[in-house]
Amino acid sequence: MLPGDPDPKLCIIQTPYNDVVGQWKKRFGMNPKKSLNAQLHISRKKDRPSIVERLAALSNEIISYPDENIGWYDYAVVAGEKILQKEQIDVILSSSRPQTCHLIAKTLTEKYHLPWVADFRDLWTQNHYSHYSQLRKYFEKKLEIETLKNASSITTVSQPLEDKLAALHKDKKIFLIKNGFDPEFVNQETDVDQFFKIVYTGFLYEGKRDPAQFFAVINDLCDKEFIKRNDIKIDFFGHDSREDWLHEEIVKYHLQDLVTLHGEVSHKTAVAEQRKAQMLLLLTWNNPEEEGVYTGKLFEYLAAHRPILSLGFTEGGVVKELLVQTKAGVHAGNEEELKAEIIRAYHEYREFGKVQYRGINTEVMKYSHKEMARKFAEVLDTVVNRTYALGSDRKI
Repeated sequence: MLPGDPDPKLCIIQTPYNDVVGQWKKRFGMNPKKSLNAQLHISRKKDRPSIVERLAALSNEIISYPDENIGWYDYAVVAGEKILQKEQIDVILSSSRPQTCHLIAKTLTEKYHLPWVADFRDLWTQNHYSHYSQLRKYFEKKLEIETLKNASSITTVSQPLEDKLAALHKDKKIFLIKNGFDPEFVNQETDVDQFFKIVYTGFLYEGKRDPAQFFAVINDLCDKEFIKRNDIKIDFFGHDSREDWLHEEIVKYHLQDLVTLHGEVSHKTAVAEQRKAQMLLLLTWNNPEEEGVYTGKLFEYLAAHRPILSLGFTEGGVVKELLVQTKAGVHAGNEEELKAEIIRAYHEYREFGKVQYRGINTEVMKYSHKEMARKFAEVLDTVVNRTYALGSDRKI
């Protein structure tokens, strides 16, 4: 990292994993990896947690503060100290979620006086997907500010998230490093499905990423025979068994013969299905706070080299910007745009046997992990050089 140093080295060590929520489930004789609803055979409505979930949420606010991985903290600090005492470490990088990563980094950087870069792939207390009480939010915000006090710099994935972090951590230098995909997983022209197959992979986050508008449009296009029902298939991979509302919406829009819910599958299976799809469905939450949010699956979709159909957040935000830049897909901001894009893609499918992928490879590859690594290296070099220029009182 410093002039004259040998090549940079990344130190990785495995430590025991301790999920505090899972530990409590085990104490009550339950499977730590399965939801309470699934194990107690409780159904739920869209955006309406069950009574059991509401009660569990209250206890979770205490035992999983600031997250369910807090039980990992002690093991990771011990492992980190062993590395710091053995190796010549120039900088610490922590990346969340989980937020426990930053607590570990804070402890190590305070003890060993090293520069520290805190990376936020998702926000902490400013995350609009969090559903905590006002009391917890108050204390957790104070915890975030106190934790990041000694961070040398912060990194995050988009300008809107950078603006939010800057408002909370006013004295911190913040760098923008977008998400990416593993270039080794880029699709090598896999044969696509013979049907007009639209695929969604991932969870739906309690209905916030809601396919209702998509279902309504598909039903309408089939009823008006813009699309032949025998041609189309819609597959969801990663569906959570708690989400009975999804079954209800499929029935509501008369799509039982078209939509298949495959449940949770391996990452390998999900990636394979993405590559066989005629189109990849990307759902976002129709919420102004979604403006700066990239979903992880967006970057997997980029690697799949199949056309992306995005909908949900009306304005599109950073997702729309990326799709316009890469030409890897289209964001539909309203029902008419959604209908038009599906009809266009279907006509292409009927004429050529598949929907054409028009992504610009040079633009798509700007979101590879190699590009992310290059940007992280620049940030780490900047932080280390700045720290040592000021003089280090590192303790080992």
